[in-house]
Amino acid sequence: MEQLKGRVLIFSLPTCPSCRRAKAKLNDLGIPFEDVNVHKYPERGEEIRERTGRKTVPQIFFNAIHVGGWDDFSMIIENGKLDDLLSEVENNEPPDDAPKPVPEESSEEDRKTPPPGPYVLSCEISDEELAALKCEPDEYAHLVREIKQSGLVKDHKYHLRTYKNCFVGRELVNWLMKRRGGKLRMDAIQMGRELVKRHFCRHVTEDHDFKDEYLFYRFVEDSKRNALNMEYVTECEPYPANVVAEHLRGLILQLYGEFLSADGRGVNYSGMGKSSKFAAYVKATAQLQRVDVSRLNRSEKIAFFVNIYNALVIHANVSRGPPTNLWQRYKFFNYTSYVIGGYIYSLQDIENGVLRANRKGVGQLKRPFKRNDPRAKISLVRHEPRIHFALVCGAKSCPPIKTYSAENIESELQLASEAFFEGGGCVIDMRKKEISLSAILKWYKIDFGINTEEVLKWIAAHMSAGTTQTNLLKCIQEKSYKVSYQHYNWDLNSS
Repeated sequence: MEQLKGRVLIFSLPTCPSCRRAKAKLNDLGIPFEDVNVHKYPERGEEIRERTGRKTVPQIFFNAIHVGGWDDFSMIIENGKLDDLLSEVENNEPPDDAPKPVPEESSEEDRKTPPPGPYVLSCEISDEELAALKCEPDEYAHLVREIKQSGLVKDHKYHLRTYKNCFVGRELVNWLMKRRGGKLRMDAIQMGRELVKRHFCRHVTEDHDFKDEYLFYRFVEDSKRNALNMEYVTECEPYPANVVAEHLRGLILQLYGEFLSADGRGVNYSGMGKSSKFAAYVKATAQLQRVDVSRLNRSEKIAFFVNIYNALVIHANVSRGPPTNLWQRYKFFNYTSYVIGGYIYSLQDIENGVLRANRKGVGQLKRPFKRNDPRAKISLVRHEPRIHFALVCGAKSCPPIKTYSAENIESELQLASEAFFEGGGCVIDMRKKEISLSAILKWYKIDFGINTEEVLKWIAAHMSAGTTQTNLLKCIQEKSYKVSYQHYNWDLNSS
């Protein structure tokens, strides 16, 4: 089958497991194909949407015949219908309307991976993958287990300070050399570096990468025990962040479908805590421990962290109970956390550090991430004001709970903003010319404008057309208004 008149072409993403399965199956069948990497050629994403009406990869074509994704292709093989497709590409040249492969002649500049384009695609994920991501054992996870059994992990003292449950970099290198029967020292050092790179361990003060020196390192599960997703420790090869995000989003949707009120404002925390679906979600959050979020583009990052924030709030309310006073709320938002990619992310870190582009939060004296903090690289380059109408803090005055998708994040955030203002976030009494706003607009005023008028203009631009918008624009134009802020109800949004 090496000589085909026609062409088999697959649109794919390099981080997509379903794409890898489809290409592996084509290789197993001996069917040559052209691969179009949509990350490298983002403009082809719009072509996928125009041709298929879909927003996922892989998408497979035999000449101009659209086969579909991995599940569709698998079904064709299972039903014995592959021969018809093979006949098409064996006997017919590709018609003019068939998708084109990438040009063979390209400059060195063309071969460099550009930033993701405007057409955001996600990976096709099957129902089975949503139910439970298949665990591919990670060889370094087994190495970690051996290191823990070796006696290297113990308390160490340095300058009158005790560092608990850690190991010395040089001692690990010596142990690795002995364990591997005379392994070269550089190879052993590289294994230590891989343990850090793969988010299994960190320097105790996070000041150093792995070095063959008298420096202390600690496994993540020994240093981040208070994080809610450390109940289980994953020994699986980490999936791409967008796959983990979709997996968790699927589980969250199942929970919301069963335990969320119809208007999205109430949660049956008691019932959720007793459900097997919640137990499955808690176990699945272990996948976050070593996931690489640095590869997410802006849309993927916003959807990922908004969904994780909202799920983390619910996880904490179920597992630890809600805060009931000011001090408990401070602790709740600053210490309720998940380990994501080897680093701790509290609710404050997610909201103010990542989604608000590392800005000071309410009551904070400094930014969440210092300049040399590795998490600072994950922050959005520019803040996204509309996240304030998507993040749900667990209180009755919070917005309704929803989940968000990377491919539709812009429209979904706009809808969330419109719904927030329609739901009472902006109330106008034209007789008194008084504009009553949610306290969120006061706490995070800097995200919406440098003064009150700019904030009001931002609100008007992000609410749906109607009487309230008309009245607000009239108040702004006449410069005749008084702004007040509503009481924020911190009572738990339980149902």
